[in-house]
Amino acid sequence: MKHYPSLTSSVLVTLLIFLLAPATKSLAQTRPKPKANYPYLLYLPEEYSTSQEQFPLVIYLGGSSQMGKDLNKLKSYGIPHYIEQGQQYPFIVASPQCPGNKYWTTENWFDSLYLNLTTNYRIDTTRIYVTGISIGGYGTWQVAMDYPEKFAAIAPLCGGVNDGDTANISRLKQLPVWTFHGTADTIIPIDETERVVTKLESHRGNVKFTRLEDVGHGIQYLYADNTLFDWLLSHQKKNNLPKK
Repeated sequence: MKHYPSLTSSVLVTLLIFLLAPATKSLAQTRPKPKANYPYLLYLPEEYSTSQEQFPLVIYLGGSSQMGKDLNKLKSYGIPHYIEQGQQYPFIVASPQCPGNKYWTTENWFDSLYLNLTTNYRIDTTRIYVTGISIGGYGTWQVAMDYPEKFAAIAPLCGGVNDGDTANISRLKQLPVWTFHGTADTIIPIDETERVVTKLESHRGNVKFTRLEDVGHGIQYLYADNTLFDWLLSHQKKNNLPKK
């Protein structure tokens, strides 16, 4: 049984500020986001050095306790944690770190990350996926709405979408989504995911929603086996659209 760090009071305050201020953030998002380069951890499959093939890419967005200026914080749980424990994957993993005073929705970090990764590594751009947990779950929904043409599938964990951004949910109606939330989550209530799913279903979106009965906020264990990854990798974009 893996040990996961408990949420500190400062993390709870960060989450509450994030959840209680959606209107302010949405107004900011009507203007172009400032561009930013976020540092990231990179995992390359063992066979990358002996092959000339292109590889799928999974982007992992961490929770609030993984934010800051120390990349080692990303290894405390989630995909980077299992990589640190020696888990091997048949895909590339990029885990950017959000600064402690920002949100995944504050700046345009994706363009620079995408350009850096696709320029320097052999990435199959028809098989790019994003997943994240907690505030990283919010970031997963948002970056997919901003760049729906870039991803083959997404998997947000215990996140949601700010009120002012739900109008953009229709941009995801062609994108396969598998989202998870614990029914006993007292940090980010399950209705944060439920209302996004309901909105996406109204647009006939391709969404799969797993309610984890009597489970709280700590659902990092979903990254412990390959079930989620097998589902992500089963999807590939039918059309490789031109890069922006």
